[in-house]
Amino acid sequence: MIITKATKEDLSEILQLQYLSYQSEAKLLNNFDIPPLKQTLQEVQNEYDNGTRLKVLDDNNRIIGSVRGYIENGTLYIGKLFVHPFWQGKGIGTKLLKEIEHTCPHNRCELFTSSKSAKNLQLYEQVGYEIFKQQEVSNELTFIYLEK
Repeated sequence: MIITKATKEDLSEILQLQYLSYQSEAKLLNNFDIPPLKQTLQEVQNEYDNGTRLKVLDDNNRIIGSVRGYIENGTLYIGKLFVHPFWQGKGIGTKLLKEIEHTCPHNRCELFTSSKSAKNLQLYEQVGYEIFKQQEVSNELTFIYLEK
């Protein structure tokens, strides 16, 4: 397993993996109209131009995970952390999270997830993130913001 910076040529494959990986989140929320499932290649390219995108390769050089981050006012904002469903639960998400923190110089890190995403919350808290804010988006959805 290799973690490296993604290239523009990787973005289409990363987007397809994102669509696959966020199916479980959509099921949790009972909503398949969530932004990660509607994102376009152009939007992913814009994110790429304004931050850092990492990828994880398996032994056959297939992308099996990704994370993005960007720095603003000394804070590293982390998003779109996902791993292929087959590879989930094997520590890859943790490694990606630690690598994006290491790659991007920052004073503080921030990310968010759904209150229904128990596995995500567990992962983030295990690596030192603490909840600092909750935002109710609708009766069915609350975002949990964490920082480190």
